[in-house]
Amino acid sequence: MSVPDYMQCAEDHQTVLVVVQPFGIVPEDHFFKIYKRIASVSQVSIRDSQRILYIRYRHHYLPENNEWGDFQTHRKVVGLIAITTCTSAKDWPQTAERFHGQKEVYSSTLYDSRCLVFGLQGEIAEQQRTDMAFYPSFDECSDVERRVEDFVESIFIVLESKRLDRATDKSGDKTPLLCVPFEKKDFVGLDTDSRHYKKRCQGRMRKHVGDLCLQAGMLQDALVHYHMAVELLRGVNDHLWLGAALEGLCSASVISHYPGGTGGKLLGRKPSISQTTDAGKRHRPGAQEVLIDPGALTTNGISADTSTEIGRAKNCLSPEDIIEKYKEAISYYGKYKNAGVIELEACVKAVRVLAIQKRAREASEFLQNAVYINLGQLSEEEKIQRYSILSELYELIGFHRKSAFFKRVAAMQCVAPTIPEPGWRACYKLLLETLPGYSLSLDPKDFNKGTHRGWAAVQMRLLHELVYASRRMGNPGLSVRHLSFLLQTMLDFLSDQEKKEVTQSLENYSSKCPGGMEVITLSAELKLPPVPFTKLPIVRNCVCAHFLLKLNGDFQWVQGDVCEVQLMVYNPMPYELRVENMGLLTSGVQFESLPAALSLPAESGLYPVTLVGVPRTAGNITVNGYHTSVFGVTSDCLLEDLPAVKTSGCLVEVIPSLPRLQLATSLPRSAHTPQPMSKEELSSSVSVQLFNGETQQLTITLENIGCEDIETLEVTSKVVNTKEKVFSNFLSWKLEEALSHLPLKPGLTVTLTVSIQVKLDFSGQENLLQDLNDDGISVTGLPICSPLRQVLKPRPETKPISNDSGKLEYSHIKVNKHESKLDMILNSSLQFLVCGIVYGNGSEEPNIFFSTSRHLRTCL
Repeated sequence: MSVPDYMQCAEDHQTVLVVVQPFGIVPEDHFFKIYKRIASVSQVSIRDSQRILYIRYRHHYLPENNEWGDFQTHRKVVGLIAITTCTSAKDWPQTAERFHGQKEVYSSTLYDSRCLVFGLQGEIAEQQRTDMAFYPSFDECSDVERRVEDFVESIFIVLESKRLDRATDKSGDKTPLLCVPFEKKDFVGLDTDSRHYKKRCQGRMRKHVGDLCLQAGMLQDALVHYHMAVELLRGVNDHLWLGAALEGLCSASVISHYPGGTGGKLLGRKPSISQTTDAGKRHRPGAQEVLIDPGALTTNGISADTSTEIGRAKNCLSPEDIIEKYKEAISYYGKYKNAGVIELEACVKAVRVLAIQKRAREASEFLQNAVYINLGQLSEEEKIQRYSILSELYELIGFHRKSAFFKRVAAMQCVAPTIPEPGWRACYKLLLETLPGYSLSLDPKDFNKGTHRGWAAVQMRLLHELVYASRRMGNPGLSVRHLSFLLQTMLDFLSDQEKKEVTQSLENYSSKCPGGMEVITLSAELKLPPVPFTKLPIVRNCVCAHFLLKLNGDFQWVQGDVCEVQLMVYNPMPYELRVENMGLLTSGVQFESLPAALSLPAESGLYPVTLVGVPRTAGNITVNGYHTSVFGVTSDCLLEDLPAVKTSGCLVEVIPSLPRLQLATSLPRSAHTPQPMSKEELSSSVSVQLFNGETQQLTITLENIGCEDIETLEVTSKVVNTKEKVFSNFLSWKLEEALSHLPLKPGLTVTLTVSIQVKLDFSGQENLLQDLNDDGISVTGLPICSPLRQVLKPRPETKPISNDSGKLEYSHIKVNKHESKLDMILNSSLQFLVCGIVYGNGSEEPNIFFSTSRHLRTCL
């Protein structure tokens, strides 16, 4: 044998092998549909017997492996089911002939055969034949399973006959020498009458009978025969067959201890009823003793005293002894170069048993031995299969990294230079399966948890192999995704030169297929999540939070106005990092992000970056993160994915857009700037100098510099820090002309004329002057510091009484109201209140908005 069956397990020794093959023109999907139905008949309870026959099906089997059927009978093809199509009676003779020719391939070992013919109807199809079954079509074949069961029962009859024939001790007849193919030439010319030769023949036959008993459901008889074979073969140093007898003994013991199977595919199989004559006393896994049915031994021609000679405790090996006997058997197989397949399969069987026993370290020793077994020149496909199975077995015993290693070797074997058409898709698929073994996930969120797991150097190597394989597959999008993942997750482990090489490759691939945030679906089970570049650049922790909101007002944004968010970023690359199209990610109200482009110096320190945008509607908005475009890859970076950020978003209130007025006057501005009376007001002063009774026109120009219409305009005035009896009402205006221009559209202006007329009442004379003095109004002839208030010299508490009643204390002022002229500087703060009223969305009540930045209240 040159091709091992890596799916072999110990319980396969009790199965009979049936080959199911198509011939002629049979659609592949139809064949495997029928094959699946046939293979479902995996065990059959034999009528009039307490035994069960187990069947192993193969749709492809090398005839050379069939030549080892005497060495281990489960390798012998004893049944053949042929599947073909025939649509006309004239084609039937040729079809029948081809079926008989197919049987010749396995004629030396076949017990029985069947041919399932689809499509033929008429006289031929109506004939009752044992070896033929006719069906109108692949869909009209309801009794396939029943016919297979009848076929299996016919195989059992032949098997039981051969078992009885071989087991019966016929005195005077020479026991034939069973051989494996490569031994036949070695026994030519040997003395067949020698004691040594006869013991060799008896030992091999006893082992062969043990195989037949095991297949026929006679588990206890098989144990007895294997024990006897071991004793006989050990005495003549027949190591190859001694190893087979020991392996048979291990298989029978495994079946006794683990009736559910060790291969993971026969968990539903029923325990053999022949394990004991009493079903209520069926053997339990772990027991070291199996009862023997003396009657069964007697019918086989073997003395019932055999069980006494060997001893009941030795019939079934203990779990520990099973492994020791496997080791011994494998050591005997290793002595023969041509028994490499047998040795390898025995290692695999032992590993499966050890996996059930949870003895991983010992299982790894068997697998290590299997790695170095030389099977000669294997094809590339056989090498791939070998490494894949080794990987699965290492996974079975919990050696995940070792499993990943052999699967990676199998992946590389798929694209070996000797293969005419390298299988890059198969290579890529196998490489993906190695990821868990190297503690590598393709979800970048798994790397935001802190501690890095696994060997970074091996992981980077594997990611490079995924990039190369995906490129050779003709899928640059996969290459971009894997390179992005490599750069994002392995940045801390890359050297400066490696960073340059990876980014250059990424820019090259992304120029053909730009990277984005879409999920790449490889299969129903495997999807590649997007990879945001949260490290290019890195957002560092700031003083208050990771987002510094520079807002107008008490952390409120205004609808339609440009708003700002500041980030402190760091460039970890050894060269200048260009970040294109960087903007804010928000949720809530409609938001227009205004992208920015950055150029960060190599390994720069914390660098402030201001991102701006315009909220288009009012409500609550949450700043969730930012988006970037780096190396041709678009990334959406969320705050919750940034390791140093403690929040998942920043909530800001967006208030409705307000009207904005800009005010200009025809008078010159005053150097005095009074403090605003409230936080909603912004004061502005103008200076005017008038004589009592003089009138001057003040022109006020209002410009709508906002985005909203001004629908209502109200003007009021009030006197600040003066007495009404002095100034009375000296401001007047008319709004008719100004109101005619409303509503005032954005960008338009309206002019308002205010008349200023000074009307001072001097009837109080001295008291008037004192009031003017207290109010800080300068009078002619005294020092003036306009437009600031001038504080005069305080009056004495007691005034001297003058004899001249025609003179007052302030002699330098003429108070004759007919001749005198009072020249003074008005330094009163004349305040205008301009209110913009906007009706929005059909609201019944007007909303009046005040903001320091919107010039809605202005003091003159």
